[in-house]
Amino acid sequence: MRNLANQNVLISGASIAGPALAFWLRRYGFRPTIVEKAPALREGGQAIDVLGTATEVIRRMGLLERVHALQTGKRGTSYVSADGTVKASISSEVFNGVGAGGDTEIARGDLARVLYEATRDDVEYLFGDSIAELTETADGVHVTFEHSPARTFDLVIGADGVHSRTRALVFGPESDFVRHMGYYISIFTIPNLLNLDHWELDYNTPGKIAGSYSARENTEAKAIFAWASEQLDYDFRDGDAQRRILTDTFAEQGWEVPRLLTELHNAPDFYFDAMAQIKMDTWSRGRVSLVGDAGYCASPLSGQGADLALVGAYLLAGELAAAAGDYRIAFAAYEREMRPMVDACQRFAEGVGQWYAPGSKTMIKVRNLNVRLLPYLPWRGLIGGAPQKVARTVAAKDYTVAVS
Repeated sequence: MRNLANQNVLISGASIAGPALAFWLRRYGFRPTIVEKAPALREGGQAIDVLGTATEVIRRMGLLERVHALQTGKRGTSYVSADGTVKASISSEVFNGVGAGGDTEIARGDLARVLYEATRDDVEYLFGDSIAELTETADGVHVTFEHSPARTFDLVIGADGVHSRTRALVFGPESDFVRHMGYYISIFTIPNLLNLDHWELDYNTPGKIAGSYSARENTEAKAIFAWASEQLDYDFRDGDAQRRILTDTFAEQGWEVPRLLTELHNAPDFYFDAMAQIKMDTWSRGRVSLVGDAGYCASPLSGQGADLALVGAYLLAGELAAAAGDYRIAFAAYEREMRPMVDACQRFAEGVGQWYAPGSKTMIKVRNLNVRLLPYLPWRGLIGGAPQKVARTVAAKDYTVAVS
């Protein structure tokens, strides 16, 4: 048995990476606290895949059965013309391997709730608050909060997303690390207007895609919009400005787009952001480290955000436990172990946009042709299995440690 140092850990962010990290830290004997800016758990967001090593992490947490019970059950996607004619269809299993080896698709908010419920009884949550200032000393990190009394923690971990406040305070402005991928995305919950049955419909015009897929056993749906664009000048906190950008961008679109947009102002979970990556040479500085999108977002184009969050949290907690809380050793080991998966996921995302939202009518036809032919091609496993391969870039190490 070894003494465990630096047990008192503050985690900023209560989406996927933060609660997953807290889960493993508690298992290893640490005392994590999670601070979350939102007043309550954020339950919106798009459907996300849990693939490869992330599935193994969920299994080791004992949560796989619960996650499977909440899976979306989406069977596939069809691309349609303006009059609703189906031009191409593909199953979820062929497209990304969902359904194989325990891998699944689940709503981001549902996964967040599963992780929250698995940690709320023995992890302190501070909702409706955020970090205002961080000051590292020889013995810890003094944290000033926006609302709660100031406290000192042994370590601070930023799991607060692409627009990470933790990263900005410790590493510098967001502009130093964000890499725009040339696309924007917006997602929000709507009624199941198109009567979809575990299916997604997408409509393309050059450089733009709009669609909807059913959710929560078809009782509701998600509207999703994406488009090619140079980097826009707007405040990521200004929802009204974002709604105007979205409606102006898709104002002249056909199919069911006007109908989907009528629900924009009723949505309880409107999301809008650039598709961007976070590129950093290191995710740690002193007693502060980053996990998930805060340190290495690969963009929604990768389809690997949840996988990176779950695997990153598992490896970070495991390395801290293996080093008995010595953050210098642990943070360096975490970066060595996690970097190959981050690099693979970010490379995978490059170039996906031109197939997701093709820039010309010719490319839309080529994409649709490829989708129609994919199930019959002898190399379909190489194409459809690409997300699976990337999601298995690193293994879930066995962190069998004894600490006290």
